[in-house]
Amino acid sequence: MFYDVTDLKDEEIFLRLVKTCDEQPEKQWLPAYYFDICLLDGTKIGYCDLRIGHNDKTYIGGNIGYGIDAPYRGHHYAAKACALLFNQAKKHNMNYLIITCVPTNTASSRTCQIADGEYVEIADIPEGHEMYADGKRQVMIYRFAL
Repeated sequence: MFYDVTDLKDEEIFLRLVKTCDEQPEKQWLPAYYFDICLLDGTKIGYCDLRIGHNDKTYIGGNIGYGIDAPYRGHHYAAKACALLFNQAKKHNMNYLIITCVPTNTASSRTCQIADGEYVEIADIPEGHEMYADGKRQVMIYRFAL
């Protein structure tokens, strides 16, 4: 089910696999990869994850999540990591991905634009979703054609 990840690198960063998780249908969780985002010298600068497949939960929560540690922000590392994750998603025959962010997260919204995402809408988060329990009420949804 999970594919090789040793090719997930470019001239600045690579993705180091931390773990994979199998599908958990009872929670509507899809199979997922979890990575550290690293500079080529091995310095960890952030994290990202990729959820394989689509369902109601990924429309709100997205197929990709990411975060860059404060000292490394401003270099488009999240967008570069997304590009590498797009390649991994293609191995799973996915033809599009969703990335979401709360409307006030301008850095993440900018990452979606840099990564060539198509803005879809602002959607309300359903009350039963984990993000709602975290206090979030809306997400901006971006679609990425692969």
